[in-house]
Amino acid sequence: MAKEIFLCAINNILSGNCSEDCKFCTQSIKYGAKIERYRFKDSSQIIQEAEVALKNGAIGYCLVTAGRGLDDKTTQKIAKIAYSLKEKFPKLNLIACNGTASKEQLKILKRNGIDSYNHNLESSKEYYSKICTTHTWQERYETALNIKEVGLNLCCGGIFGMGESKDDRDSLIESIVSLKPESVPINFYIPNSVLPIKSRNINYDEALDIIKKLRELLLDAKIMVAGGRELIFNSVDKELQMYEAGTNSIVIGNYLTTKGAKPKSDLEHLRALGLKIAKGCDAK
Repeated sequence: MAKEIFLCAINNILSGNCSEDCKFCTQSIKYGAKIERYRFKDSSQIIQEAEVALKNGAIGYCLVTAGRGLDDKTTQKIAKIAYSLKEKFPKLNLIACNGTASKEQLKILKRNGIDSYNHNLESSKEYYSKICTTHTWQERYETALNIKEVGLNLCCGGIFGMGESKDDRDSLIESIVSLKPESVPINFYIPNSVLPIKSRNINYDEALDIIKKLRELLLDAKIMVAGGRELIFNSVDKELQMYEAGTNSIVIGNYLTTKGAKPKSDLEHLRALGLKIAKGCDAK
């Protein structure tokens, strides 16, 4: 089991106005989910929220925008926010999660303080057309390659439990491993009544098996259990098994449009399990 757990916080800095049709996502305007929708948060609010994340033990801070991908205006906006954050919190690992991105856009973000870029494959190549028709799986994979090529750390994972088969899960894992990401966010689908995918088809044992496989294949990666963690690993014993299977990172606080566990509760659970909180990205 990992000696230290890496904590990461997510900030949804632009929410709920995406024109894509991803069937798993409440931020798509196509489904009318009852979520908070807003344009860019003020930099002062983002900085304030970063301070809270740091106090909760987060060493990673992810700036998320809803939408297909970066354009020039959004790139400059994220770069400006990143620069301000890095000036104030130089040791904070800054992560951008802004959809598809070109190498030039990624280079701009890197120059302004972004350390990592998160772009999940979401599902297997074979299953992707069943959950999204407005862009392709290959676009996602190519963005992941761009991230690697410009020298940013790659965060790349997916969502399990969206109706896919075991073969789909194995295919997704194989694709993730092929990219050799530094961090792998594992999400478990959270159903919403307005979304086309009505239920989650994954159980605790299957979720645990996915973590074990990824840990075996990516020995040095941060295996992060993110969205849906509280639904699948919903007892202290199950949490312990999650860490023993190879998890060494979690999201602390809320997710994009759903609530997470209270940070105080997560920190208490980690202490009760005898786990330490990593103070830097190079901890073991």
